[in-house]
Amino acid sequence: MQRDKHIMSAFDRDLESIQAEVMRMGGLVETAIADAARALETSDEALADEVRRRDRDIDHLEVQINESAARLIALRAPRATDLRLVLTVIKVASALERVGDYAKNMAKRTHLLAQMPTIPGAGLALRRMTEAVSTLLRDALDSYVRRDATLAAEVRARDIEVDQMYNALFREFLTHMMEDPRNITACMHLHFIAKNVERMGDHATSIAEQVLYLVHGTLPEDPRPKSDSVAAVNLGGAG
Repeated sequence: MQRDKHIMSAFDRDLESIQAEVMRMGGLVETAIADAARALETSDEALADEVRRRDRDIDHLEVQINESAARLIALRAPRATDLRLVLTVIKVASALERVGDYAKNMAKRTHLLAQMPTIPGAGLALRRMTEAVSTLLRDALDSYVRRDATLAAEVRARDIEVDQMYNALFREFLTHMMEDPRNITACMHLHFIAKNVERMGDHATSIAEQVLYLVHGTLPEDPRPKSDSVAAVNLGGAG
């Protein structure tokens, strides 16, 4: 009995250490989103380069978290409920890494857009969209730390707001392209960015769904709320 208690204590301690790394990763990702949006809005190419460099730290943390989780499984042989905790950590880290990649993609296009005609209001609109996604991500991570299924469900429902912002931006870019063909290339890049930000929201929602899985033992069965997309043509790709 005492030995089992000691093993569980060691498991909890190791898991707490891994989860601290996940939260550190989340902080880096939130900073990357904010800096990428600011760099785009102000054409700050130096800041964009910094976002791209710092993405290596996010990638490194994901590798470190996965290795620690694998070691925890091997050494502690967790029971079913505890194994679910460890697998959730891995999935949350994976979602954060993808969001970091999308922020890096935004930063990459800052250099190109700095050489093109400015699309009025685009930078500000994209910053507002990234702020909405950052709030979504922060709440998803808070729900994960607190095992708060109610907050996680709210995050899942609020993803539709990001979809609506994306659709509105698509309409704006389409209008600019129709008004002046010289805007087409810039609007294609901006659409690519908007789509990436929309995907950030999807990954934040995936984290919230992992919390629901963690708390209830099953993933939500109902379809994730989505806004009807007017962006049927993927102008810039989203890979």
